[in-house]
Amino acid sequence: MSKPLHSQSIPKGDQNILAQKLFKRINPDRWPVPLKDLPNETVLVGGTVRDGLLGKLNIKPDLDLIIPKQATELAKELAKKQEGNFIILDSTRDIARVIIKGWSIDLASQIGNNLEDDLYRRDFRINAIALTLHEQPKLIDPTGGLKDLLGNTLVAINEKNLLLDPLRLIRGLRLMAEHNLTLDKQTKEWIHKNNKLLKQAAPERICAEIEKMVHGKYADKILPLIQELELLEHWQETTRNINKKDFYNERTKTFSEHERKIALPLARLTNILSDKGLQELRFSKRQQERCKKLRYWKQKNKGNAFKSLNEKERLKLHQELEKDLPALIIEFSLTEQTRWLERWRNQQDPLFHPSSPIDGNTLQDCIGVPQGPLLGELISRLNLENAFGRLENQEDAIRWARYWWEHKQTLL
Repeated sequence: MSKPLHSQSIPKGDQNILAQKLFKRINPDRWPVPLKDLPNETVLVGGTVRDGLLGKLNIKPDLDLIIPKQATELAKELAKKQEGNFIILDSTRDIARVIIKGWSIDLASQIGNNLEDDLYRRDFRINAIALTLHEQPKLIDPTGGLKDLLGNTLVAINEKNLLLDPLRLIRGLRLMAEHNLTLDKQTKEWIHKNNKLLKQAAPERICAEIEKMVHGKYADKILPLIQELELLEHWQETTRNINKKDFYNERTKTFSEHERKIALPLARLTNILSDKGLQELRFSKRQQERCKKLRYWKQKNKGNAFKSLNEKERLKLHQELEKDLPALIIEFSLTEQTRWLERWRNQQDPLFHPSSPIDGNTLQDCIGVPQGPLLGELISRLNLENAFGRLENQEDAIRWARYWWEHKQTLL
């Protein structure tokens, strides 16, 4: 990640230099659409400007462009010329998207009499900074977004703008989770006052914001605030207090970065939304199932790292949470975390990565077990014996399976 362009303060006269540095960083020569194909009055706005100033640009950042008029028509032309995909996002407001070679480019017609009018209609001041793209690049910042970036503060432009699209109520919290921002007092009051309006936003859009939020580097600081603002109350099982101790960044010091990426988002998501809430917000079936299983096993933990489970229960735990185990053990003691992680990292561990030592075809060919429930039962028993180290090799497993089948035959 490159260093931020700003220091602790940027004198007003230095904004031209800052604009030039930002222009160089975003490097329009890399874009799939050349600047010559865009109107001279085109400006870049939104997240790419913000993230460029913060030194957090992706390799292919999403581009939000404002043009004077006929944005949909231009988007259609660009998609055809560059062999990309064309999507109308909002026909009333004349907003369209072009997908070209992995780049997402949104084009919108300017709202109001001039660019400043348009910027004043946006959600937060840090998202209302524009960069001109033709001739000498300039930063256009009528609302004070640069000041907010320097002060790490999230400030809504006004209450009315938040209500125009209630999704903005939670988008602000998502930005805080990603960029370690502090919420302005007045903005906080507006969000709390209007929190019930979030239900008016499309579930899929809320889902997308929450997914980004739980992956945010600073999510642990933000999730208790979401509880305080009662933003997700409608999608929670019951109203309850969420404290920082409920979240886990500080409790994953024994985890690798890869293990944190598995554990933290899933643990946070399970904590802040109920199973019903996940369904109502249209999370994927897979994500719903992951959260449901994690929630179930967390409730089974009696504070002793599952030592009270019998063998069948312990095997079932590892079968259901094999890939997501780091999310389960966050609340363990450091000693237990270390022990479980060492075993989980070992792909050959028969309990933490359970599997049958013999497949069904072999059991049918070598022992004559027919396809059906008995074959499934035998595989389950072999899995259990293997998981707890009672089978040394495949020959041992075949002998055990043959004995089990012969014994079973006498009972039929």
